[in-house]
Amino acid sequence: MIRYLLSRFGQSLVLLFLVSLIGFMVLNLAPGGPLSQYTLTPGMTKEALDRIAEQMGLNRPLPVQYADWLWNLIQGDWGKSYRDGRPVLEIIGGHLFATLLLMGSSTLLSVLIGTWIGIHSAVRQGSAFDYAATVAAMIALSIPTFWFGLVTIFVFSVWLGWLPAGNMYTVGDGSLSDILVHLILPSCVLALVNVAIWSRYMRSATLDVISQDFVRTARAKGLSPRRVLMKHIVGNAMVPMITLAGMQLPTLLGGALVTETVFTWPGMGRLFLDSLGYNDYPVVMGLLMFSAILVLIGNLMADLLVAVVDPRIRLD
Repeated sequence: MIRYLLSRFGQSLVLLFLVSLIGFMVLNLAPGGPLSQYTLTPGMTKEALDRIAEQMGLNRPLPVQYADWLWNLIQGDWGKSYRDGRPVLEIIGGHLFATLLLMGSSTLLSVLIGTWIGIHSAVRQGSAFDYAATVAAMIALSIPTFWFGLVTIFVFSVWLGWLPAGNMYTVGDGSLSDILVHLILPSCVLALVNVAIWSRYMRSATLDVISQDFVRTARAKGLSPRRVLMKHIVGNAMVPMITLAGMQLPTLLGGALVTETVFTWPGMGRLFLDSLGYNDYPVVMGLLMFSAILVLIGNLMADLLVAVVDPRIRLD
C-alpha cells in the first residue's frame, strides 16, 4: 500500500507539472496578454505600460516567469490577482464552498436516481421501463447543459414563479432554507447528464453481475429475490461504479462551469470565466491547478475505496 501511494504521488507530481507547464504556455501565448486591460485606460502611455510590466515581472523571458511562478507555488504562494491584488488562494477559498455545494448536491442526486434507474432497467430488461429509461438517457445526453438551464429558468422562474432564477441566496437573507431553494435548479441541471451516464453504466454493471454463477447459486439456495438483489447483485455491481464516480470529477467541474454561468452561481466556474475575461492569469492558473488537484485526489480516493469494498483488488 505504501509503495502504491508513493507511486501515485510521483505520478501526480509529474501530471501536475505538465498541466501547469501547458496551461502557463497557452495563457501567455494567447493574444492580448495580461496588460491588455491597462491599454483601455485613457491616457495610458507606453512608458507607463513598461513600468507596470516591470513591476509585475512581465518583462522577463517566459521560462523565467514560469520558473519563478512554479517555485512560489511550491512554497505555498499562488500569486496575487492582477485585478485587486488579493492572494489567489484567498480568492479561490471564497468561491470553493459554492462549487462544492453545487457539485455535492448534484452528485448525490445523480447517484441516487441513476442507481435506481439502472438497477430497475437491468432487473426488468426489455420492459417498457427499460426502453423508456434508455430513450430518456439518450435525450439527456444530447441536451446542452446551457440550453436545459435556460429552459428551466423560463419554466420554473419566469413562467411559474416557483423558484429563483439565479444567485446563491437572496440579498439580505442568506439563510439555509434560502440557499437550498436557490440550489434546486442548478443542482438538477448539473445532475441531468450524470444521471443518464450513471444509469447506463449501472444497468450494464447489474446485467453483468446477474449472469454470474454466484447469483444463480444464491437463487438456488432459496434466498428471496430482494435479498439476492440487494446483497449479491447491487453490492458487486457498485464496485465498478466507484471508479466511475472518480472519473466523473472532470465532467462535474466542466458542467459546473456552464451551470454556474447560467445561474450566476458564485463558484469557481464563474470565477474562472470572469478571470479569463479580465486576463487575470494568476487566478486562472490557480483555478487550473486547484481543479487538477481535486481530480487527482478524487481518483485516488475512488481507487482506495474500490480496494476496501472488494478485497480481491490489491494495490501494489
